[in-house]
Amino acid sequence: MAKKVRVLIIDDSASVRQTLAGVLSQDPEIEVIGVASDPYVAANRLREDVPDVITLDVEMPRMDGITFLRKLMSQHPIPVVMCSSLTVEGSETLLQALEAGAVDIIVKPKIGAADHLAEQAMMICDTVKSAAKARVRGARRPAGAAVPAAGNAGSPAPKLTADAMLPPARRAAEGVGAMAKTTEIVVSVGASTGGTEALKDFLVALPANAPGIVIVQHMPESFTAAFAKRLNGLCEVSVKEAEDGDPVLRGHVLVAPGGRHLLLERTGARYHVSVRDGPLVSRHRPSVDVLFRSTARAAGPNAVGVIMTGMGDDGARGMLEMKEAGAYNIAQDEESCVVFGMPKEAIARGGVDRILPLDDIAREVMWAQTRR
Repeated sequence: MAKKVRVLIIDDSASVRQTLAGVLSQDPEIEVIGVASDPYVAANRLREDVPDVITLDVEMPRMDGITFLRKLMSQHPIPVVMCSSLTVEGSETLLQALEAGAVDIIVKPKIGAADHLAEQAMMICDTVKSAAKARVRGARRPAGAAVPAAGNAGSPAPKLTADAMLPPARRAAEGVGAMAKTTEIVVSVGASTGGTEALKDFLVALPANAPGIVIVQHMPESFTAAFAKRLNGLCEVSVKEAEDGDPVLRGHVLVAPGGRHLLLERTGARYHVSVRDGPLVSRHRPSVDVLFRSTARAAGPNAVGVIMTGMGDDGARGMLEMKEAGAYNIAQDEESCVVFGMPKEAIARGGVDRILPLDDIAREVMWAQTRR
């Protein structure tokens, strides 16, 4: 039998501990090895038994979850999934937790309609199992910190133009200053576990004249608006949570709202997005497959697809459809992924043209528009 994912639950609410333990224990691939009411109790347990994954509440007595997370990441990194109530107010704190080293977010389970509870339970279990496969790297660069330029650590990164973003060999081959193509391209991006930080690194590296971008990041509802707002404050491109009918424009990025699907559509020469409810697709809502398949239909050869870190196969089928429609597709490489699941599946299905480290993807996207 495959080894079970061993989980420690840390939450000051006895009812949440009990409910979450019940949800996780229903999955035959997960074993709850213990619960703790606060970080001090958890620290004592960790001396005796180290779990594969920790679920961690944010607000607790004696020590808050973020402080404990930072101590844990600096001393004994373990995959941590933040467990939070579904509130807009707490979104900013959870984004700080992801920057501090947490690999994902789940919403505290609540008793409700049977179909909703079953769907939520599946998402919680999938997230925990995904976290167990994560490559924990500890704390990331704080949001808003300057991105050092090569050879000049501590200086802000230079503002880049499309020509500057071309890989050196291709810049020489294409010719710097080559005429811009008249057909606008659109970039569709999918990510999951580890994707919030990967997307930040990708978008921060893009110049203000980057092509229009649409993104699906697996994230609970209420958190995507804060995520988009945070990115908007860091990037030269404009970033917002997508609303139904939003146009896809150069220099603008639209992020799928948590809990709703995002589709690319085209009217004449203009692209826009559609935000829709619907069932889970590839076990997710929003689903990368939904975005990629709609991109294949709406943009065809005028599209660039990017698939990033994440567990599972969401996006693999849709990326193949994009390639068959003439799109140029990029996958993040294994070394730079937190979880090399989604890119691996897309590569295995034959839907990927280039496999690149995270730091090279923005440059490749800017080059890709010159091939149109």
